[in-house]
Amino acid sequence: MSMHYEEYMKQVVLPMRKELTDAGFRELTTAEEVDQYMKDAAGTTLVVINSVCGCAAGLARPAAITSLSHDHTPDHLVTVFAGQDKEATATMRSYFSDIPPSSPSMAILKGSEVVHFIPREQIEGAAPESIIRNLALAYNEHCQS
Repeated sequence: MSMHYEEYMKQVVLPMRKELTDAGFRELTTAEEVDQYMKDAAGTTLVVINSVCGCAAGLARPAAITSLSHDHTPDHLVTVFAGQDKEATATMRSYFSDIPPSSPSMAILKGSEVVHFIPREQIEGAAPESIIRNLALAYNEHCQS
């Protein structure tokens, strides 16, 4: 790929990154950041595997953000960007070893263990309310201290 294309894509995805970071998500952009986060992971974490596709823009990111107004929520919020931060995304996915790669997708972790996963197939074409409900039910089960 040309350097011009790479730079163009970095600029294109800035608002897609900002949507989650403005909502309190910590962006992990390198494999080292992911490994460090997972090594120290405590409590519960919502991981959003972000992407440029329409279902990420219209469904995944808004649902993840809206779900945070629920009574019970994860202790931590992190995100990696598929197709942009490739090493970080691959490293995060390595912690989900039994789950096929999917983007966008969301995982709820307890420590470093995946306790709930929402793949693209449950996001694409779904009503936003059903994704929010899916997350809220998982929060009720896994995110109560």
